Amino acid sequence: MTPASSNGRRRDSAPIRVVITGLGAISPLGLTVHDFWDGLTHGRSGIGRITQFDASGLPCQIAGEIRGFDPKNFVDHKDARRMARCSQIAVATAREALTDAGLIEGFADPERVGVLLGSAIGGLDRLDEGARVLRTRGVTRVSPFSVPESVINMPAHHISKAYRVLGPLNTCVTACAAGTQAVGEAAEVIRRGVADVMITGGVEAAICDLTIAGFVAMRAMPTSYNDAPERSSRPFDKHREGFVFSEGCAILILERLEHALARGAKIYAEVMGYASSSDAYHVAAPDPSGAGAIRAMKWALKYSGVRPEEISYINAHGSSTPLNDANETAAIKHVFGEQAYNIPVSSTKSMIGHPMGASGALEAAACALSLYHQLLHPTINYETPDPDCDLDYVPNVARPAVVNYALSNSFGLGGQNACLVLRRYQG
Repeated sequence: MTPASSNGRRRDSAPIRVVITGLGAISPLGLTVHDFWDGLTHGRSGIGRITQFDASGLPCQIAGEIRGFDPKNFVDHKDARRMARCSQIAVATAREALTDAGLIEGFADPERVGVLLGSAIGGLDRLDEGARVLRTRGVTRVSPFSVPESVINMPAHHISKAYRVLGPLNTCVTACAAGTQAVGEAAEVIRRGVADVMITGGVEAAICDLTIAGFVAMRAMPTSYNDAPERSSRPFDKHREGFVFSEGCAILILERLEHALARGAKIYAEVMGYASSSDAYHVAAPDPSGAGAIRAMKWALKYSGVRPEEISYINAHGSSTPLNDANETAAIKHVFGEQAYNIPVSSTKSMIGHPMGASGALEAAACALSLYHQLLHPTINYETPDPDCDLDYVPNVARPAVVNYALSNSFGLGGQNACLVLRRYQG
């Protein structure tokens, strides 16, 4: 194997280019990537009343749930009973992505294929269930799978096992930035020359009373929209109250360009580069100066070799919280100057809510589809402009556009910032 240098160039050859050749998505908008994209472009909300537990005693009773998912359609019944919901969803989504990429029948060299996922919470449902059994039925009734299946790297393990992937295996655990960082790091694995194909993305499935109650205690969630859940996630709108907790998964198949071309693969977009940074400020609140977000965007552009004026679309973190949306708007204006007012910005979370570690992966998939179809999905529920949020947020209706470069932002708990740059692939 010829080693790669730190700038993604083999020491004896041209830069290694990385492309997206397969997509899969399970989200509050449906069980396929087609459902996801169709819902986004038609401005449909996937937010509803919580059905996974009795939320009637909570101030926030809404979430972005995946509805109609039956793991037995994707995983052996015995295995499915042992797996956490996030692992079930990840294996199912990977099947769609591998099928889309034409790789579902297997790999010529499994050692040159890797898995790198992002997740913030992992299999909390199995841990929660184990704790309840212990306290009500005793230690002898606790499943031996309660702890192992709750560990955050289990979705990546189950994908590698289900599809016989023998190369690099890793999990990125960086809160709401995990999905974006996973895609960015997976591209770097290919650029280092140690893999030809990477199965990457993010997954989250942790809707339960504890997570909802915890975020309510942080005053981070909306409490005025229990009777109108589809209107609750309203990024950049003056009357936004907070983010809507949700679940979901997106899997992207990344390939070395030459590998993809050799097998005649469909190509959605090219991964130009990514960067991450730290606020080093607060566990939950963003740095009011926006310095961390600014660094992440500037570094992502620099490492990608893309000029600010080349960016034609920004998929915002757009979480629908008062602080985050205003800070992100200010950071975008700092990086792009007056050009910021000419760049369409939209929030996928306006329709799917905030699936934590899966959000960046779903947003990366949305960017790839925007580049492929030359169509921008809207930010729905944008009704009342906020003076602090004064950019073009593609309000309420999808828009055809010439999109050559897209930038995707993710900002998370612990001051985690990540930014990914994709390019339209034109052969």
